[in-house]
Amino acid sequence: MPDSKRFLHPEAVKRIGRLELRARHIVEGFQSGMHRSPYFGQSVEFLQHREYVPGDDLRHVDWTVWAKQDRLVVKQYEEDTNLRCAMLVDVSNSMQYGDGAMSKYEYACTVAASIAWLVLKQQDAVGVLAFDERVRRKAPIRSKRNHLSAIVEALDASAPADKTEMYPILREAAETFPRRGMMVLISDLLADPEGTIKGLKLLRRRGHDVLVFHVMDDDELDFPFNGPTRFEGLESDDHLNCNPRALRDGYLEALKQFLETLRRDCARNTIDYALIRTSDPMDAALATFLSNRLGMHGRRT
Repeated sequence: MPDSKRFLHPEAVKRIGRLELRARHIVEGFQSGMHRSPYFGQSVEFLQHREYVPGDDLRHVDWTVWAKQDRLVVKQYEEDTNLRCAMLVDVSNSMQYGDGAMSKYEYACTVAASIAWLVLKQQDAVGVLAFDERVRRKAPIRSKRNHLSAIVEALDASAPADKTEMYPILREAAETFPRRGMMVLISDLLADPEGTIKGLKLLRRRGHDVLVFHVMDDDELDFPFNGPTRFEGLESDDHLNCNPRALRDGYLEALKQFLETLRRDCARNTIDYALIRTSDPMDAALATFLSNRLGMHGRRT
């Protein structure tokens, strides 16, 4: 049995426990809860019309509008429903880097376990998909409190391996968790940026509320190296012997452009993005991010 305390820090859980993890976008589910969702039926409140698109159920076409305006529209309703949260955790080789208390992998798993605890605490449903270039482990979306064990087991059994292939993974996540809900990607995002954004946009098109926790080590962000250094690839056999001071300016400029591209593309697609250092107190970083989301939710609803 995995040690559930390995990735679940009691002090961190206590500090974030008062926060509600609420989806900013409309989510879908079966049970009655605290979140808003489009759910078609006769006993719920009418919300709005939208244009008919091929494949829509004809039972929901408003024929009165068609008779008066000669156009097809579909009635939409809403009711309260539970959040369905799927966490997508990167367990590729690059995630094992870390010069501090936790590697990126351990930090990512701690974030995932804390979110799972929070979601289950408010009686919502959560699942996990651990991946590198393929899906390594899954835990289905469930709402029972004891489901946390399955979440931690999936994370604990997914030791870092292989490289990251982001787009195929995000496409598989969209197929694995087809019902609209919250998708939480936790990764160092060291993969093809175009594939990453393409995959995130796919999740948004499927109606998911998407959060990105971009986990990086201080060394990667600050490049503090001095003197002759040998850099070895974690996801390849490549290595480089060099004087890092000669590379620092170019590296930091490339990193700046990489981060700006991610932030810009996430913002354009209404994706919540947060860059987190592994040296940041996890509970403080998570609490700040969730508090900001709650503030945005209140302003937009």
